[in-house]
This record gives sequence, structure tokens and C-alpha cells, in this order.
Amino acid sequence: MKNSGLYVEREKLLPITYKDITINHGYRIDLVVENKLVLELKTVEELTDSHQAQLLTYLKLGNYPIGLLINFHSKILKNGLKRYVNSSASSHPSDG
Repeated sequence: MKNSGLYVEREKLLPITYKDITINHGYRIDLVVENKLVLELKTVEELTDSHQAQLLTYLKLGNYPIGLLINFHSKILKNGLKRYVNSSASSHPSDG
């Protein structure tokens, strides 16, 4: 899907592979922009370690370089933003 000139994938499926067993619908990423930026959207009282772990898992398994965890429940949106960088991501994220 093209949005404002950017390629955006909604609810992108990310398979899990373990010992030659693949689960095709293992994870579902909220938004992936230009196959580089993962956006995980929440509406919760506060972000938890499990929300962070979820985003970091997406970055690692999908080989994405950067992710934003966004909590829309915050009174001030910038207070609900957390940015994460996958320093081990190669320059060519997987098509996952």
C-alpha cells in the first residue's frame, strides 16, 4: 500500500522458524514503512517490558533497523514514543 509516497505494510506477518519448523503466522507487525521502520501501536495505561520485548523481537527476526513503540493513551503523544535501534540489522532487511 502506498501512503504519501511511502510503501506501508499493515499487519505484516512475520513467520517463526525453529528447528526446521516454520509457523507462518507467528507474529503480526502493526506497520512496516519502506521495509525499514517498524511501528508498534498501543493504547495502554503505560508501556511495559513485554511491549519493548515484542518490538525488539520484530526488529531482530525481521532484520529491521529501527522501530517505534507508540502509546496513544498518553496525554502528550511525545511522552508515549519510544525509539529502538537494531544495531545488528544488515543494510538489506528481509522480505520476511
